[in-house]
Amino acid sequence: MNIPSEFDAIRPWEPEELTAAYDRLTSDRQFMSVVEQVYPDVPVDMLKKKLYACKTSLDFQKSFCYPFVKSLEEKATKGMEFDSSAIDNTRNYTFISNHRDIVTDSAFLDYLLLVNGFSQTCEIALGDNLLKFPWIKDLVRINKSFIVERGLPMRQMLASSKRLSEYIHYSVETKKQNIWIAQREGRAKDSDDRTQEGIMKMMTMGGTGSVVDRLKSLHIVPLAISYEYDPCDYLKAKEMQQKRDVEGWKKGPDDDVISMKTGIMGFKGHVHYHAAPCLDEWLGTLDAAMPRKEVLETVARHIDHEIHSNYMIYPNNWIALDELDGKNAGNGHYTTEDKQKFDAYISAQLAKVSLEGKDEAFLRERMLTMYANPLRNYLIAKGK
Repeated sequence: MNIPSEFDAIRPWEPEELTAAYDRLTSDRQFMSVVEQVYPDVPVDMLKKKLYACKTSLDFQKSFCYPFVKSLEEKATKGMEFDSSAIDNTRNYTFISNHRDIVTDSAFLDYLLLVNGFSQTCEIALGDNLLKFPWIKDLVRINKSFIVERGLPMRQMLASSKRLSEYIHYSVETKKQNIWIAQREGRAKDSDDRTQEGIMKMMTMGGTGSVVDRLKSLHIVPLAISYEYDPCDYLKAKEMQQKRDVEGWKKGPDDDVISMKTGIMGFKGHVHYHAAPCLDEWLGTLDAAMPRKEVLETVARHIDHEIHSNYMIYPNNWIALDELDGKNAGNGHYTTEDKQKFDAYISAQLAKVSLEGKDEAFLRERMLTMYANPLRNYLIAKGK
């Protein structure tokens, strides 16, 4: 495919570029060290042969990512499913979801799309802050990721956002790919999921026609992701205390790597993905005279409602809300055994926090809030 050169710095690798990318990866000592840890019982030559046999990114995902995620499902979850009944698996979409985990949000979606009969996985929006080493940048671009540039001066950021938007439109409209993008920059550490209007604004910088026309052409599907347990909950709580106690605190160079490893390998309990109906038809009901800013606000709030109302609610969510509120409003949704198990889990996670001046009460409240907020938003969305 003759892709415009303006996208070269951010797009995934094309089939004809894969061999060179494989060459760079297999000559990188750090990458090969990681490979040997992930596949300790498989000869390196056999892995290389399997890698070079992948002629497309989808081949790579089916050969390496799909089996890995399947093993994660068996080892690190109680099972997962995708309710995709509101969409058509013969079409392509832009999935906008809440953001819980750096890696598994999109990795599980790709796996579940294939399980549910979609012919394509997603091209994944990935912040350049996560690309710590050259081999990571190569690997994610083999894995159908496109790069979101962050931390640029204002003028450069505007140009970068426009290019990003134009690429997303090109991928959906011309390449006929699915897209995954989080509803906000970075994870919602307190699980209070809200779509940033800046994301919606960026998405309308590309395409043609009115704001509504540009959004329609992306075939947006709000996607709710629900993990029974968040392996990174204690890391998120720790970060909140550090931000509270240390003025100007910023994450260290290894923090994202630790979060990625913890999120991938940690136990997530049951996992549920739920696709709301595509927004195309609903967008057609908006007043054509509505100002641009109001359109973006209205669409963002609609996406929030669709995500909130499609969460899977677990006993953990009810227990956390009751413990925060000091009530028993949800005790019909969990047993005494459920409560004992969740309380033991929270205590075990808190014990993992290593921090000078560790504030147990604050950390516990923050962790309970992470589990309570999806239920709070769900109840509001359902009018309860």
